[in-house]
Amino acid sequence: MPAAGPERRSLYIGIACALAGSIAFSLKPVLVKAVYQYGVDTTTLLALRMLFAAPLFALMAWWAGKPDTAFTGREILGITALGFLGYYLGSFLDLAGLQYISAGLGRLILYLYPTLVLLMSAAFLKLPLRGQHLASLGLSYAGITLVFGAEAQVGERPDLAALGALLVFLSAVTYAVYLVSGSRLVHKFGSMRFSAYASLIATGFVMAHFFAIRPPQALIVAREVYELVAILAVFATVLPLWLMAEGLKRIGANQLSLVGCIGPMATLAFAAAFLGEAVTPLQFTGAVLVLGGVLIISLKPQAAAPR
Repeated sequence: MPAAGPERRSLYIGIACALAGSIAFSLKPVLVKAVYQYGVDTTTLLALRMLFAAPLFALMAWWAGKPDTAFTGREILGITALGFLGYYLGSFLDLAGLQYISAGLGRLILYLYPTLVLLMSAAFLKLPLRGQHLASLGLSYAGITLVFGAEAQVGERPDLAALGALLVFLSAVTYAVYLVSGSRLVHKFGSMRFSAYASLIATGFVMAHFFAIRPPQALIVAREVYELVAILAVFATVLPLWLMAEGLKRIGANQLSLVGCIGPMATLAFAAAFLGEAVTPLQFTGAVLVLGGVLIISLKPQAAAPR
């Protein structure tokens, strides 16, 4: 079969892209925590991140090319709403929550989004919850409870830890809504093109928010902050988006989810190496439970929603 060679090569490239993209994404909370050490607030950090990333998003949109069919007014409204929800509000909540909790816990909470997609699909698309789905939910939320409990015990302000966890969880909710609501548009226009457009739209919301409450001079920060934000924008935002879109095209959503399970573990490793965050046996056990719950969904995904 002559196509076997090229197909296998494409599969390996897809797995490599998904693996690299997941590891690159896992750097984001570590870099955010590093920037916060310089006294930068969430609004300024998000504005700087999007300013650095916007030219690259525009390049990504150019690389993806023009869509085969023009956007309708309803589709433009949909992309605008999803850009606001998934790339502006979701990012703001995630970054705000990381002020109060560790990078590892933040990444694990954000990684609950597949379970939230599962619950939303059951509630709004009337897809049944089966035994493996209930097992996934039980494992994932038991794991998060263990990790959060361990962190709250060692921290001086468990109330702030709870606030941070809530903010990141709300970010996961917005991402789940983004996935459920935007699936048709992503399928029609392609993951890379859709992500680039939604991110550029989100940049407008981010900058409007920034200039509404901060003077332009607030964008003048320490050189180290610019360096960290540049790494954040390029290597933990735009590049992994491109890699994951390429991986999705080559290996599909199910395999992408399986490979992506390395992300939270990579965050724990990076946070321990660069931020000095300790990983206790209890936290590691909780992380394994969360990933086990997500794996159950990835290995036995739900049937496609009725069209």
